[in-house]
Amino acid sequence: MELKYLKSIVYLHRIDGFGTGCDGSILLDDTSSFTGEKNAVPNRNSVRGFNVVDDIKSAVEKLCPKVVSCADILAIAARDSVAILEGPTWNVKLGRRDARNASQGAADSNIPPPTSNLTNLISSFRAQGLSAKDMVALSGSHTIGKARCTTFRPRIYNETNIDKSFAKTRQENCPKKTGSGDNNLAPLDVQTPTSFDNNYYKNLINLKGLLHSDQVLFNGGSADAQVKKYTYSPDTFFVDFAAAMIKMGDNKPLTGSEGEIRKKCRMVN
Repeated sequence: MELKYLKSIVYLHRIDGFGTGCDGSILLDDTSSFTGEKNAVPNRNSVRGFNVVDDIKSAVEKLCPKVVSCADILAIAARDSVAILEGPTWNVKLGRRDARNASQGAADSNIPPPTSNLTNLISSFRAQGLSAKDMVALSGSHTIGKARCTTFRPRIYNETNIDKSFAKTRQENCPKKTGSGDNNLAPLDVQTPTSFDNNYYKNLINLKGLLHSDQVLFNGGSADAQVKKYTYSPDTFFVDFAAAMIKMGDNKPLTGSEGEIRKKCRMVN
């Protein structure tokens, strides 16, 4: 699997839980009866990796049809992607079933935007049954992946709690004028963007958080101590991240006779 897709799969699983729960709803294409999560504002032009999930599902269906849900496949693939990128691993609970619909409105309301302050982030995660500690740990997934210029332009041009050299470097590929270079990409972790490690937190202490919602984790607030702890102890970060991923995977799953086991992850049966 290409490196970019490993990062994307982790993100897909995370935001799936912020829509209607960990039910594979993020994977559904729009239909005449609903507009799904793929085109929600936080996801539009950002989410990918659906073809990878399609390929996995196709292979699984050939071996054991109508048994493994798309929601479970996404949870397992996210765990394995983190492990491949040298991050932690964890036991994935199985038995989720797939949603028969998706909600753009739910995704728009529940996924915190990159302009979020610390209070907003804590509130958004708490609404999904996740603590402030879980939020800081899960934010560490930004040690991999990239962001579009439009999501960090305000930070690199307008904010003062940012390393000047870092801001200048980011400005070289992200023009100040809106509509110019909006889709240009920059790594969320400037140090080791292809390894799952604790450098994301080191960047925050050095005022090199790319998104506003990154740097608010270390800006004189209640999350500062946890960020420092992860900087000094990558093992603690790994343990907390794994625990938070398990907890997130438990967010409003469909079980028993609820939902279905989709044959294809992009559409209901």
